Order: sequence, then structure tokens, then C-alpha cells
Amino acid sequence: MRSDSRLSRMLHVLLHMARHERPMTSEAIAGMLGTNPVVVRRTMAGLREAGYVRSDKGHGGGWAIAVPLDTVSLLDVHRAVGGPRLFAIGNDRANPDCAVEKVVNAAIEGALREAEAQLIARLGAVSLAELARSFDARCREAGGCDAPGPTAPLPRRDP
Repeated sequence: MRSDSRLSRMLHVLLHMARHERPMTSEAIAGMLGTNPVVVRRTMAGLREAGYVRSDKGHGGGWAIAVPLDTVSLLDVHRAVGGPRLFAIGNDRANPDCAVEKVVNAAIEGALREAEAQLIARLGAVSLAELARSFDARCREAGGCDAPGPTAPLPRRDP
């Protein structure tokens, strides 16, 4: 089963956007991600609806960050891009007749609830500003980075 990479890809885009002085076009973002501009617009629409980015049409238009990075968590981005349920593991039948299956389902459901609560708490506790600071620190350690320009395209994987 292929993993859903919308969260990591949009975090990547948002950090690049935060370093750009001008809006980034869907075409530029698509080139960076190795995907189609239509996919970019569809995915970015959720971020725009949530108020995290804005889009301007016409010459000089494109996508830009609309809020301070410290006001947006990784969980906010996950929800805005329509990320899937955090875990795909589930029960075979929700209401089994077998007592053994009921016990198994209860154990799995409890473990999943605990794991999901921890993951949600962690994603909610990390802001885009924290990611930007981590990026800046890595750049300082490496002696500089080419943050403003698009990096080499990622392998093509439409979400």
C-alpha cells in the first residue's frame, strides 16, 4: 500500500514559500514536486480555505503564506489538505458475534485510539515556525542553503 505524502509534500512547499519574497506559481510548485499544476491547485485549495495561504491571479500572482508560521501546526496542515485517517488498521467486522473477535477488536481499537491521540498531540505541538528554525539551523551547520529557489524535483507521486 502506497503511503499518503500530502502532509510532507505540503510542509515542504510551505517552507519554501515562507522563504520566497514573491508568490510561487502552481507551475513552479509542481516542478518542485514533480507533479501536475492541477494537483497543486487542488491540494493548495484546502490550505487557502483554512486561511493559511492566499492565491493571487495574473502576472506576479501565485501562492503565498497568509499567516505567521508560528500560528500553524503540522496537524493544521494535515487537516487542511484533507489528509486521510492517521491509521488504516481496522477491525474485520465492527459488530462480531464471536466473543474472541470482540476481545481482539477491543484490544486493537484501544491501542489505535492511544496511538492516534499521541500522534495528534505531537503534530499539534509542532509549528511551521519550528520547522523553519530547524531548517535554518541545518543551513547554518552546513554553511548555507539555497532555500529560496526550488530544489531538485522530487520523484513524481501525485497524491
